[in-house]
Amino acid sequence: MKLALLVLALLCFEGFSFAQQRAAWYDHAVIYEIYPRSFSDSNGDGIGDLNGITARLDYLKQLGVDAIWITPFFPSPNFDFGYDVSDYVNVAPEYGTLQDWDMLAAEARKRGIRVLVDFVLNHTSDQHAWFKESRSSRDNPKRDWYVWRSGSGPGQPPTHWTSIFGGYTWTLDAATDQWYYHMFLPQQPDVNWANPGLRKAMFDVIRFWLNHGASGFRLDATPYLFEDPAFPEDPNPPPPGGAAALKPYNSGRPENHEVLREMRKILDGYPGQPVLLGESSTATIEDLAKVYGEHHDEIQLPMDFLFGNLTTLDAVVFKKQVDAAQLQLGGQTPVSFFQQPRSSAAVEQFRRWCAQ
Repeated sequence: MKLALLVLALLCFEGFSFAQQRAAWYDHAVIYEIYPRSFSDSNGDGIGDLNGITARLDYLKQLGVDAIWITPFFPSPNFDFGYDVSDYVNVAPEYGTLQDWDMLAAEARKRGIRVLVDFVLNHTSDQHAWFKESRSSRDNPKRDWYVWRSGSGPGQPPTHWTSIFGGYTWTLDAATDQWYYHMFLPQQPDVNWANPGLRKAMFDVIRFWLNHGASGFRLDATPYLFEDPAFPEDPNPPPPGGAAALKPYNSGRPENHEVLREMRKILDGYPGQPVLLGESSTATIEDLAKVYGEHHDEIQLPMDFLFGNLTTLDAVVFKKQVDAAQLQLGGQTPVSFFQQPRSSAAVEQFRRWCAQ
């Protein structure tokens, strides 16, 4: 689990009143992240499930939660806590059934709580049926649904790019003698958003969950949807074993905007103001402003990692980042989140700071 609680209104900052004046529900919402495996077990098998979340909706309502974001509950080999999805339109058996999801969405709606689906749109599991077809042969119709390249030499990957989790971003498929690209684990091959068939299939997933009562999506790994088609070598690679992050050849590419605009257009066609909440890591506040879209027609709520990644409880440091979000995002809603505290002492220090 990457985050414990996402807060879209900073209750201990003056900027809170600014957010309250906005029209959309999500502009002043508190969104609570739930990792279903550890949240609430309804059947005593030792694993949390969707029915367990349903049973705790009154508790969440009492907390003042406006929406819940449920981390991936799809079928998965679980190499990365469910972020390696093997079936986008089903529920993992340990979490329940699609009928359990429908009941959760309906019961949440009765309480005024919206439910967001965690949509892993950058990659699938290598056990997904799409990838199994893709790797079956070079001429398979789904070959181009993923990113395949020949090596740069005998036994050499196409590039020496480094993945988020360390190691090269390429894995050799011996059967077809080509390498597939993965920004994360080798078990998480990146999909090719430039392929119209893949794009349509992904948009069909969005429609599926909206038709089943979802109020929007938390979009996973949004900076990494496209790569530089020239696949250049990195002039400043990370140290051996180090992890890459936000490189110009594999993150924040201009092609991302077209996909996000298309996605937003789908959501805008549904009632209830469904929302896109983005894992939108950026290097600067100017880059973050672009994620909302030139005409505010992309991600409504891109998460501010420039705030979320702060590691020092220093009022001056916090104020600098909060001011940047309030003043340099063109009036768009800042999306501030807090990562799970590492100790009770850190929690208490933060509470004292807010009370000052």
